Amino acid sequence: MAYTGPFQPGDKVQLTDPKRRHLTVRLTPGAKEHTHKGAIAHDDIIGKDEGSVVESALGTEYLCFRHLMVDHVLSMPRGAAVIYPKDSAQILVEGDIFMGARVLEAGAGSGALSMSLLRAVGPEGHVFSYEIRDDHLDYAVANVEDYFGERPQWWSPRLGDFGEITPEDLGGKVDRVILDMVEPWEFMETVRDVLIPGGVFMTYVATVPQLMKTMEKIRELQCFTEPRAWETLLREWKVEGLATRPEHRMNAHTAFLVWTRRLADGVTPPRPQRRARR
Repeated sequence: MAYTGPFQPGDKVQLTDPKRRHLTVRLTPGAKEHTHKGAIAHDDIIGKDEGSVVESALGTEYLCFRHLMVDHVLSMPRGAAVIYPKDSAQILVEGDIFMGARVLEAGAGSGALSMSLLRAVGPEGHVFSYEIRDDHLDYAVANVEDYFGERPQWWSPRLGDFGEITPEDLGGKVDRVILDMVEPWEFMETVRDVLIPGGVFMTYVATVPQLMKTMEKIRELQCFTEPRAWETLLREWKVEGLATRPEHRMNAHTAFLVWTRRLADGVTPPRPQRRARR
């Protein structure tokens, strides 16, 4: 799939009608997309620039844009719940996922975070995606391959138990570790063993008990910096003159993100100082 330029056969195109309803098609020469507003000929889209308008057989106009990653993530088939874009963006920035990084993630789920990590590290880096359930891994592989058009050569999707991973399995230690699993605190020793000194560890947990146990385990091991935790709430606004107001619905709590960094071998973290109570 091309990312820019005129539409080409094989591109995923999002069609938006006057009521802002979306329809996604994969362009095929000679094909037609049948809607309740009339058929749309793919040949009328192929060769046009993004941002063009196409008419259905009944005269309804549709805006045409390529499917963005966020569109792909929110519409793709899934076996497990996906990490939503608002949290993926936080992971990429707070986790400092840089071009050329070696990143280890588990579990792969439906592949939403895998796609973001793969784009961020580029062909110079590598992403190792572990998943313990073969049906979830099948979804992840299918979704990633559908988005990229093929399996990226810098991606290693693997079926296996995260707790059994060693640096040798990865060809050496990694720069970043990202976990999305039910009990991440059970695998912190593995994180310690595979992460380079200074490397960033982040995990995605949904509930307060999970958050508490994860933070306590990080502190207990005495080989990480004092962990941080936060959640991101996203609220859109409706802007229409004097009717400008927040939308009634918002993307509120999806999960907590926990962040810490690996200390050098043999170093223990300084004891955090907190303000004395009056």
